[in-house]
Amino acid sequence: MVDILHRVGIRSSAAEVYEALTTAEGLAGWWTTNTQSDGDNLGGLLQFRFSAGGFDMKVLELDPGKRVLWEVVDGPEEWIGTQVDWGLDQADDYAVVLFKHQGWKEPVEFMHHCSTKWALYLMSLKSLIETGKGAPDPHDVKIDNWD
Repeated sequence: MVDILHRVGIRSSAAEVYEALTTAEGLAGWWTTNTQSDGDNLGGLLQFRFSAGGFDMKVLELDPGKRVLWEVVDGPEEWIGTQVDWGLDQADDYAVVLFKHQGWKEPVEFMHHCSTKWALYLMSLKSLIETGKGAPDPHDVKIDNWD
């Protein structure tokens, strides 16, 4: 199994980042405007839709200001059964996000695309929290013909 890994510091509190990961308004502000969320409840379902498709994720863990863990239950075959893990920590004036999209069966070309897109969406999350304006789909940077 292989994982996508990223780290980003956001000038804010870990609690503020946690809110952006667990509320429909927060998620729609940085990932996709077409978000349906019951993400503030364990076992809740998150539904994310993009022009090229979408994902459904089940909330497996919520530890306020520390961790959010989702499991992909519907979407592209490569994503089903993978987990999206948001580790949060506070370092001075920064919330540090340790991001993992883990459990990929193999590093297929789609994984390379997703790694780049996750990096862009992490920058969107950072921008949303630091400036009040993210770049969620459909306003994100398009990187290829898969977007």
